[in-house]
Amino acid sequence: MLSGLAHAQTAPAPTAPAPASQVLAVPAPVQEVRTIRSIRVEGSQRLEPETVLSYTRLRVGDTFTNETVDQAIKDLLASELLADVSIDTTGGNLVIRVRENPVINRVIYEGNKRLKQDKIAKEVKLAPRQIFTRTAVRADVARIIELYRRQGRFAARIEPKMVSLDQNRVDVIFEIDEGPKSKVRQINIIGNEVFSDGKLRGEMATKTSSLMNILSSNTSYDQDRLAYDQQKLRQFYLTEGYADFRVISAVAELTPDKKDFIITYVVEEGPRYKFGPVTVDSAIRDFDDKRLASALSIKEGQYYNAKAVEDTVEQLSETAGAFGYAFADVRPDFQRDREALTMSMNFHIGESNRTYIERIEITGNRQTQDKVIRREFRVAEGDAFNTFLVKRSQDRINSLGYFQDKFEIERKEGSAPDRIVLAANVEERPNGELTLSAGFSSLERFILQASIRQRNFRGMGQTVSASVDYSSYSKSVELGFTEPYLFNTNIALGGTLFRQDYNAFNYIGSDRSTTYSQVATGGQLVAGLPLTEYWTLSARYTLRQDNVTLDRSSFYSDVDGDGDFECDPLKAGRYYCEAVGNRITSLVGLSLIYDSLNSRLRPSRGQRLSAGVDFAGLGGEVKYLRARFEGDKYWNVGSGFIFSLSAEGGYIHSLEKTRAGVDPVRITDRFYLGEPQFRGFDIRGVGPRVQRIQLTGDPLAGTQAMVTGDDNIVDDALGGKAYYLTKAELEIPLGAGAAEMGLRPSIFVMAGSLFGITRPGRTVEFAQATDSTGKLLFNKDGSPTLLPKDNFLKDANGNQLYVYTDPTTGVQSATPCTVGFGTTLTNCVGTTINPIANNATAPFLERFVGDSAKPRISVGFGVNWNSPFGPLRIDVAKTLVTVDGDDDKLVTFNVGTQF
Repeated sequence: MLSGLAHAQTAPAPTAPAPASQVLAVPAPVQEVRTIRSIRVEGSQRLEPETVLSYTRLRVGDTFTNETVDQAIKDLLASELLADVSIDTTGGNLVIRVRENPVINRVIYEGNKRLKQDKIAKEVKLAPRQIFTRTAVRADVARIIELYRRQGRFAARIEPKMVSLDQNRVDVIFEIDEGPKSKVRQINIIGNEVFSDGKLRGEMATKTSSLMNILSSNTSYDQDRLAYDQQKLRQFYLTEGYADFRVISAVAELTPDKKDFIITYVVEEGPRYKFGPVTVDSAIRDFDDKRLASALSIKEGQYYNAKAVEDTVEQLSETAGAFGYAFADVRPDFQRDREALTMSMNFHIGESNRTYIERIEITGNRQTQDKVIRREFRVAEGDAFNTFLVKRSQDRINSLGYFQDKFEIERKEGSAPDRIVLAANVEERPNGELTLSAGFSSLERFILQASIRQRNFRGMGQTVSASVDYSSYSKSVELGFTEPYLFNTNIALGGTLFRQDYNAFNYIGSDRSTTYSQVATGGQLVAGLPLTEYWTLSARYTLRQDNVTLDRSSFYSDVDGDGDFECDPLKAGRYYCEAVGNRITSLVGLSLIYDSLNSRLRPSRGQRLSAGVDFAGLGGEVKYLRARFEGDKYWNVGSGFIFSLSAEGGYIHSLEKTRAGVDPVRITDRFYLGEPQFRGFDIRGVGPRVQRIQLTGDPLAGTQAMVTGDDNIVDDALGGKAYYLTKAELEIPLGAGAAEMGLRPSIFVMAGSLFGITRPGRTVEFAQATDSTGKLLFNKDGSPTLLPKDNFLKDANGNQLYVYTDPTTGVQSATPCTVGFGTTLTNCVGTTINPIANNATAPFLERFVGDSAKPRISVGFGVNWNSPFGPLRIDVAKTLVTVDGDDDKLVTFNVGTQF
């Protein structure tokens, strides 16, 4: 071979390539094969030598080559137990020198504020007492960055560090720079001609970062939301008739500073289609195709709407279900004419068997008894299937409030094609409510509230409640129990026992004075009897004792000078003096109720109407007839918006004798209107009232004037005999995060009024001053000039009293003597001339205002929050129309009300 090769190098260059058979192959170098005489492991601390050898194929007595040694080094490093490996093969005596990877002592996270340590620790692989490897560190850094990207923080940076410790241990430190949340700076749309960029952005879930969207959680970039927005755009165009619409591309570009994203959509709108002929082809003999087609909401000539097509499929399915065909197959067939730009529709209803309910399965109820759920079903096992009745059963179970939101009855195929199984898989929620709260307000001073309520007592659907409210000016205790199905019959019976102490008060400057105290003790029994599926007759009986008193030190005086203290109208007002007393009310009432709401707790569709009448006079001292009406209607207007209209009103007529200047309906039995029913107005801020305005100065000297300022006006709300209140409200949906928090904002407009009482007589008739010609005088502020009211005092015998002043001591005493002093007219001693004893009343203006049926109007917005502390509502309302005397209020805050 060598001679041939040498020869080839010295021969002349050939004129043509040599044949392939003449090309010489260069042999591979021959590796030396040696035998392993011994193996020794050096440098291992935690690992046993046998453990190190177990990761290699090297064994004493075996042969080895350089490739065998290289493979052994690779196998040892692949174990991730060792940081460095070398093998000395001198003389066949192998020495494996290793440097072990350190053991992790601690994993420390620094700089993480938006992500808690426990959430990061669940994702990373490194942990104490594990082997440290750089590969594992790099993988964990990638995992942490991915966690921050899911939160929209694409600028997050992670720098891992290692701190060496003794015994070959290390602390791993992840220094985290979370960076700002990456927002969507701009959304560009290319290719749209029919709809503006702003209109299309409004259809998207993603919003651009701006002051207008400062409270929105959708301004951060989210890859999943990007795909969702593409679907939203397609849905929007399909509902507007653009059946060929498509999103060509959607690109999200991160700005160089990694703080913001710029999203660009390229779309193709295509032409707009209209519906062509709309027909129904039914394989079910019970259905008339033409009648079904004529009843559909979509008609030929209307613009194509994919949502209307879906609704029509659901409508036909429910129609079939109402006739017992539970599994009717409704399929829309589309016939597109691209030249005429029409979309003809044929809804094919496949052949189906009439379905019967094989059984009703109830699962998931651990506390609630089966009968509590079954008695709400409007269908029974063996009945023909009916979509309407199943839907009604679902609404009634939802209205119980015992189970998860949006509970649905699942339909499953039975043992035969004409059998169906209704499955109610419920998820129980806590039905016990314990509320403890304490606070302080300028109005009520110290406030303490405690209540306990169980809406599903013993799992039998019974309601048990107890509450205690205490403050400086109101106290109440109430116990209640309701059995919705008495003796397993369709009759509800409930009862309440209560004790209520209430104090009404007024402010004069910064001082508060109690006007009257009302103590009500009694109870009520209520029974309800369903007449039909939606109509219910409710009867009630109430027995209560009201004891109205006034503070004797503030509102009582010796009016007649006979030594007997009585309620002084000058201090309390005639209307309050007339309310003083102890009375028993025995009342019986009836109500007729229509209720088709899909949920009593949070309705989104349906209506509720109630008309009731109460008669007080079945015993007791109080006699009147009272009528009330309430109505609510809800519409689900799509996209989570709920619109509602509500109205209520009432009228009370006394059956007692009337007196001039005194309304026969007692002030404690009248209607009152204001916060919280009428948003935008203060408590009892609407309706008839008497205002007393003090006058200062000398009327004869021309210096008399009104004391201005609301704090200096005595304002007594008198209530009314008639009222009405209406409201229109739109509930606005929020994102999933806000919904989970229980936030439900709404905007509203309200109108109402309270009126209809007899004009009360004046407490005091003050004479108006006149000039020398007899012309009436008026003050500079336009108020009439009033003179004090003389009140000449007399003794028990009717003798005029005079004021005697002792010349020695200066002490004044009342005496019938015109000169001197004495207890009778016959024993007068002294020469002092006495002035007449006159307890004159200072003049004041008394105005009767607010008694008008004119509607008061307010608009505003509010937020319901199902907080951990109980249901809260905050309203901001502005009054647009008021009547003289009304008290408005911009912000109201209610705790614990039902919404």
